[in-house]
Amino acid sequence: MTPLEEMGRKAKEASRRLAFAGEEKNRALAAISEALRRNESEIIAANAADIQAAKENGMTVSLLDRLTLNSQRIEGIAVGVEEVMALKDPIGTVLGGMVQTNGLKIEKVCVPLGVIGMIYEARPNVTADAAALCLKSGNAVILRGGKEAFNSNQCITNIMRDALEQAGLPKDCIQLVQDIGRASANEMMTLTGYLDVLIPRGGAGLIKAVVENAKVPVIETGSGNCHVYVDEFANIDMAADIIFNAKTSRPSVCNAIETVLVHKNIAQQALPAIRAKLHEKQVEIRGCTVTCDILKDIVPATEQDWGTEYLDYILAVRVVDDIYQAMDHIMKYTTGHSECIVTESYRNSMLFTSQIDAAAVYVNASTRFTDGGMFGLGAEIGISTQKLHARGPMGLEQLTSIKFIVQGNGQIRI
Repeated sequence: MTPLEEMGRKAKEASRRLAFAGEEKNRALAAISEALRRNESEIIAANAADIQAAKENGMTVSLLDRLTLNSQRIEGIAVGVEEVMALKDPIGTVLGGMVQTNGLKIEKVCVPLGVIGMIYEARPNVTADAAALCLKSGNAVILRGGKEAFNSNQCITNIMRDALEQAGLPKDCIQLVQDIGRASANEMMTLTGYLDVLIPRGGAGLIKAVVENAKVPVIETGSGNCHVYVDEFANIDMAADIIFNAKTSRPSVCNAIETVLVHKNIAQQALPAIRAKLHEKQVEIRGCTVTCDILKDIVPATEQDWGTEYLDYILAVRVVDDIYQAMDHIMKYTTGHSECIVTESYRNSMLFTSQIDAAAVYVNASTRFTDGGMFGLGAEIGISTQKLHARGPMGLEQLTSIKFIVQGNGQIRI
């Protein structure tokens, strides 16, 4: 038995205990939240080692920001755990019922998925978010983070495992893969005897590799090639503010925008206002021919730019003839994550929301709101861009399945 198979075996055993844990799960989450706060200095020290290594390896500023933990972010992680704790436990909820003419009583009941595998990149907050959601929904989890955040992930995982034991639950409800080489990721993709589902969370390359190679069922979370379309009926100041927030508040996350489309009738006024706002964060603009004619001294966009998730202070900009050309562009290049229209036209907003196929479609609001916490889910294990089983931010409900419980008094089928 390989080390990963042994982890899978332990996770299976822990998942059976979790399936009927009830209020013990909340006690464990409370213990985890308190332990994260109590061990803040230890987490920051482990994270500092990751940051130092990342700088030596030339990690970009925006990705360093995604990796960094500080007192405020650790407090945010602890609060996220508490928010999950406060949510209604979905397990055991009766989703529907009926009594057949033969007297059989049939109930559809919410149950855990079982054992969830997570493969993710340099986001140490994901370690706690995923563990909390899996715990509350009665699932054991095997975490496989990226090498860039290994020290942070290991520290957070050890803290959570100790808290689980103190709360009376098996520490193997949460496990972290120690081998961060490519072989461990490949093995997780084939761990069919132990994993009930595999969730990749990271860049397009990671997600593509898991979707194409996994034998374990996969929930595909999204790379985010997100767009804002500035309609001819847009409020220009509002558009500039939304674009600035959606691009620069945290450019390294999947709900940050990568492309702006501007209607030709408003481009002369809108583009200078948008550029002036983006200049506050030194955002590089890569524009189409018309955009380059209006703004001057910007980088000409190539075909590759329209499909790139930069995760950096770079933005592609295109002037379009009308809303239909904007929607055609979006549907050609979207990853199905989050898309936005800025407009004062009710007709155009309804047209956009009905025609754009994405997990979240916005009217006059930043795409940065596509987040489990913002959507009232407490936290998220990822943002699904597929359509089967789950779509959008995945919280407790999306980490469950159903079973039918049938009660009779001797009925047989003839």
